[in-house]
Amino acid sequence: MDVEGDILPISKVGCISPSTIRIEWLIESLWQEEACGIIGGQPKCCKSWLGLDMAVSVASGTPCLGKFVIPKKGPTLIFMAEDRIEEVRRRIEGIAMSRGLDLSSLDVFLITIPVMRLDVEEDQKRLAATIASIRPRLLLLDPLVRLHRLDENNAREISGLLGYLRELERRFKVSIIVTHHASKRSHARPGQGLRGSSDLHAFGDSNIYLARCKEDIELSVEHRAAPSIEKLSLRLKIEQNSVFLHILGEPQADPSEPNLNQRITNLLETNSAPITRAQIRETLHVNNHRLGQAINQLVSSNLVTVSDRGLQINPGS
Repeated sequence: MDVEGDILPISKVGCISPSTIRIEWLIESLWQEEACGIIGGQPKCCKSWLGLDMAVSVASGTPCLGKFVIPKKGPTLIFMAEDRIEEVRRRIEGIAMSRGLDLSSLDVFLITIPVMRLDVEEDQKRLAATIASIRPRLLLLDPLVRLHRLDENNAREISGLLGYLRELERRFKVSIIVTHHASKRSHARPGQGLRGSSDLHAFGDSNIYLARCKEDIELSVEHRAAPSIEKLSLRLKIEQNSVFLHILGEPQADPSEPNLNQRITNLLETNSAPITRAQIRETLHVNNHRLGQAINQLVSSNLVTVSDRGLQINPGS
């Protein structure tokens, strides 16, 4: 059997040596690159808030929840089925304000139609055309229950919808996040508590689960092909005119202070010659791990180039 373009001998499939294997992240440790998955939890667990935080982070290149690095920023596309457009804008504006970002500078796009049905062919085509036009790095769909009229307990029906989302991911190389409700029953694993077919749990390359514990929100993560992180405690924080999620126990960055990426680019801009990593670390008084994360992000964003002589601003940036 030989169908050109559809079948390859295993020996001709690109090989990656163990020394070069690395995990690609959309949001480091939180969501893998080009991953489909679910933010799951019971109602009022801030699933939408987290999804919007992730979308703003990817669009701006600023750390998600003030902690998780964005290796490469890019446009994000959002459909919020249960919230008015004005309310979605207000939430995004508050998240942006908490980070010192100008809303007009964000490549965040909202789908404004009142209803979108992903089990209807016409709507599937319209969403695919929108993604083809914008080419987002992240698509956020919130919530799953408002995106179809299928029986979520019927594996055959729900698998068709999940197959469509997987097709979008592979066709457009886009990460897809869908928020979904969990049942109130306790389970050994949070993913087993997602409402409906077990295919929903199995579908996710990266899944995030939120559970309310009094005033706090407990966040846990699982990945198909990467290690999980320790559980985190979150809480909605109100600061001036901003409402945003923050990690309890984590120091919050002052938006009026330049972040590490800005400090590095400011330093490079003041020098015509390349600067070594050791010189940057000594000048900015930053630990090597954080510096490495920032440099990787700047290189991925094509703002900085690295040579044997050191780092310098990309002339075309």
